[in-house]
Amino acid sequence: METRRLGATGPEVPALGLGCMGMSDLYGPADEQEGIATVRAALDAGVTLLDTGDFYGMGHNELLIREALRGRDRERVVLSVKFGALRGPDGEWLGQDGRPAAVRNALAYTLRRLGTDHVDIYRPARLDPAVPIEDTVGAIADLVRAGYVRHIGLSEVDAASVRRANAVHPVVDLQIEYSLLTRDIEAEILPTCRELGVGITAYGVLSRGLLSGHWSPERRLTEGDYRGITPRFQGENLARNLELVESLRGIAEARGATTAQVAIAWVLSRGEDIVPLVGARRRDRLAESLAAADLRLAPEELAAIERAVPAGAAAGARYPQDA
Repeated sequence: METRRLGATGPEVPALGLGCMGMSDLYGPADEQEGIATVRAALDAGVTLLDTGDFYGMGHNELLIREALRGRDRERVVLSVKFGALRGPDGEWLGQDGRPAAVRNALAYTLRRLGTDHVDIYRPARLDPAVPIEDTVGAIADLVRAGYVRHIGLSEVDAASVRRANAVHPVVDLQIEYSLLTRDIEAEILPTCRELGVGITAYGVLSRGLLSGHWSPERRLTEGDYRGITPRFQGENLARNLELVESLRGIAEARGATTAQVAIAWVLSRGEDIVPLVGARRRDRLAESLAAADLRLAPEELAAIERAVPAGAAAGARYPQDA
């Protein structure tokens, strides 16, 4: 697979990465063995960037990845890990903890669960409003110097926070949602990252399944599926968003591709400094997504996509109001 570099100082990674969250959490029940098989299939296809979080399934996702990596060459895998999100035993979200002591503590548990002596990219999942970002990033920088972390990343922060963090220690990438339905970063965040040499790992490239081409108004979500409370999946919002997907489907069919492949290829086309994460939980969905890496969209196709799904066209916020 084609490779791209994460930022000016980061590692070389495949043009697509694998987001592993859904194998353990937030999208309803998942088949653990299929998740392990999907990670291994991704590695076999050259997708060596694996993204996880210590709070995905309260550690389950890291243990799943550890099993998937058994017998593999650890040095060929780039493990990107988020930390800091606090949860209760019932899965309740309890806020963020970015204190330096908490950073070191979280990493200690992550290394044990993953069965490794280092993490390639370590990042706070969100900012802790009670802790200056300089303190959190400074603690990770200490772990870089100690050899436990290779690179520092960020997740879902604004442009000013990227500047402040990067002034403490070089930041290789910002992980943030970016798709045809979510283009907020284009105004300020993306230009700031490019100025500073910070790459983008884009999650949600299929907008949590909306852009997959496999969604329908009749779909019933299982208990524990986060999309059941997400505004874009509700009522009139869902109907409007699926109309946008149908417009995209026509472009895809003309190209002999699937809707999902065109949506992923669009994100790939936005710049060599952007690495989309595909959130496949099954091998068949992984295979479909990875084919997007070979799909080069012509200028007229990109223009047609912009007309079909213009910036700001999505109906509904990407998160519930109280999230």
